[in-house]
This record gives sequence, structure tokens and C-alpha cells, in this order.
Amino acid sequence: MSDSNPGVLPDRAITAMIASGRITATRAIPEGQVQPASLDLRLGSKAYRVRASFLTGTGKSVADRLPEFTMHEMDLTNGAVLEKGCVYVIPLMEGLALPEDITAVCNAKSSTGRVDCLTRVIADGGVEFDRIPAGYQGPLYAEICPRSFSVKIEPGLRLNQIRFRRGHAVLSDDALRARHAQTPLVDQTPLIDDGLGFSVDLSPTGTTLVGYRAKPHTGVIDLTEIGAHDAADFWEELHTDQGRIILDPGAFYILVSREAVTIPPDCAAEMAPYLAMVGEFRVHYAGFFDPGFGHGIPARGVLEVRCHEAPFVLEHGQTVGRLVYETMADAPAQLYGTDIASNYQGQGLKLSKHFKA
Repeated sequence: MSDSNPGVLPDRAITAMIASGRITATRAIPEGQVQPASLDLRLGSKAYRVRASFLTGTGKSVADRLPEFTMHEMDLTNGAVLEKGCVYVIPLMEGLALPEDITAVCNAKSSTGRVDCLTRVIADGGVEFDRIPAGYQGPLYAEICPRSFSVKIEPGLRLNQIRFRRGHAVLSDDALRARHAQTPLVDQTPLIDDGLGFSVDLSPTGTTLVGYRAKPHTGVIDLTEIGAHDAADFWEELHTDQGRIILDPGAFYILVSREAVTIPPDCAAEMAPYLAMVGEFRVHYAGFFDPGFGHGIPARGVLEVRCHEAPFVLEHGQTVGRLVYETMADAPAQLYGTDIASNYQGQGLKLSKHFKA
């Protein structure tokens, strides 16, 4: 395996970074924590309730800035509840000692986004969230703000993931068109414009169920439990036979893409916003799309939608986002869905893994 190819680093390279100390950890990293093109990040045993979200700024550390904003400190050893609308900073078990040719980008895991739990990674000297510069050496922290539900967490819980890159890896629109002509990337006519566009499905076949809206007053979601919660306690079903819904300001929705997407084994992908000008709403995306997602098993993209200033009519087939494809530096040893226990392979409209099927 080459150690100089440009692109997203695969699982084998991440494992080598762990072995060489480029990725550090306060507790041994188990094999299942390494994904085909990313590494899950684990919460540590302490949380700080802070007055507001913050970035450290050039030349300053998170540890330096925390006393300015901390309201109180929490021990997570036996589990703790993070309250809706509050902001917390939690040291992660993993740290970095990146070489000068490797950058990193972080994102919330898919299950985290689907419960509307805003979580971002901050690093020492950081001037933006979720972006780690080449050569960075130091600790990592998760900033967590539950938006719709209070959530229970514990040390070792994986809410974020990190991906490593060497050089420029984004596929051009021409390259996307060529790939789609050879092996379809979507099951529809592709909209390729600064990435692969995708739209919302509000006219599904054989059902009027088009999505879910978060209920405003609920209990706690235990993020340490899989399949433990009744969806009806937290979500209101959205039905329509008109091919459109009206988004309420401040409400959070789970919808699904009209297109089934495929991530080839030699690519990874990341969701990006479409255009702010298309309406008063934001489609937020959690997690990365690993190599093999939807490969051989059609899978839709789940959309996490929040409306902002005014009620907004969202219509079937409206373009709401885009997939940015990147080349892998080398082939991963494992693919999403086929080689690992992937929760969302072959998915359609689906809530997070914390809810009963």
C-alpha cells in the first residue's frame, strides 16, 4: 500500500497511524472503532457545561479557554444527561500527532444527527469547527448541544468521527459524469453541479408517510441503548398525498432523498448544503458516506431538516443538497455494509438506531 497517494486514507492507513502514534488515545482503540474510511471518536469521562459555543483562536488551547465559559463540571463515569438547549464541551479519548501532509475533517455520526444532537470537534488553536490542519499535535474535544431531545451519554460513546486526507481528493463534475456513465451513482438522472445533487422524496410509492417531526416535549433518549425507545414517544409521523409539506420554523424533521445513491469502493463522500437561497430551511447532514454505501444495495440519504425564519413549502423533487465525492488514497480492507455491521445499509426513511424498528 502506497503511503503517498493523494486521497482519503482507508482503514489500513488509519490502523497504521494508531500503531505509529500519529493517533493517540487514553484508552486502547478497539478494532471496530476503525471504519472503512474514518475513525470513530470516543467521549472521555468528564464534561463541562459552558455558557456558549466557542472556538479557541490561533495560539490558544481549549484548556486555556474553558475557565472563561465553564458553568460547572460533570463526571460522566456512571452516565449523565445532557439537557436540551445546553452546550457542553467533553474531552475526547483520542488525540492527534499528524504529519505535515495529512489534514483531518470531523463530522457527527449518522445516528447522532438523526436525534438532532449538534456535535462538533474543536482543537487547540482552532479557527473553525471540525477542521484539523496538517501537522496538528494535541487533544480533541467534542462540543455537544442537544437540540430537540435531552440525551443520556457515558464515557466511550461514539458521537463523532474523523477522516484523514492527503492532498486534494475531490472528484470534479466531469469525473462524476464519467463515473455515472460507467456505473450509475444514483438511480435517477443525475444533477451534477459542484457535486452530485439530490432531492427530497415527498411522493413515496405505496404510502403517505414521508417523514417524522420531533415532538417538542419528550423524555430522555439514552444514546447508550440500541432499539430501546418507542418512536411514538419522540416523533410525530408526517403524512401527505399532495407531494408537499409545510415546514414550521424551529421544528426538526427526518425526511429521505428521492434518489438511491451509491458510493463506489474506491470513493468516499460527504454531504454538503445546496444553496441558502433556495428557501428558509437548512438540511443538516450527519456523518460521512463510507466506501461501499449503497453499493449493490440501493440506499437513500436520510435528511435532517430544520426550518428557520418563516414557514416554508417543501415540494417533492426539490433539490436540497449535494454529495461531494472524494477518491480514496488506497482501497479499504472493509466496505460499508458488506464487511462490517452497518446500521443503515439499504436504508429508506429511517430513524436512528436508538428506536425500535
